[in-house]
Amino acid sequence: MELHSLQPTKGSTHRRMRVGRGRASGKGKTSGRGHKGAYARSGHKHKPLFEGGQMPMARRIPKRGFNNVNRQVFAPVNVAALSAFEAGTVVTIDLLRQTGMVKGNWDGVKVLGNGEIAKKISVKANAFSAAAKEKIEAAGGSCEIV
Repeated sequence: MELHSLQPTKGSTHRRMRVGRGRASGKGKTSGRGHKGAYARSGHKHKPLFEGGQMPMARRIPKRGFNNVNRQVFAPVNVAALSAFEAGTVVTIDLLRQTGMVKGNWDGVKVLGNGEIAKKISVKANAFSAAAKEKIEAAGGSCEIV
């Protein structure tokens, strides 16, 4: 199969409906817009959250909780992933980005304790879970908060 031979699945595409072409077409006279009202007029913009004057869902639902504007979101990296590095390596946030273990725009990196590690490595990250710190230090490595 090549790009020039690709075609839509049979029956998945339809010709566009031509409106205002007589009663027999099924979309004649008012062209599917009904009688009068804002929706029948040209230039009417249908606002995405407008519910016909009814109190919109976004305003009916109670607002609860608290959104911290200063919140920091850390990229999770498991101890099992760190075992891919050679013994004696100093694992930094830059190294994790270069190897593709951390992708995207995160505020920092947190090392989590999922998995096992048997190599002595030094890890520099923004945060460590208690289990991760325990496993890294048990293997002879060190944890440093940046």
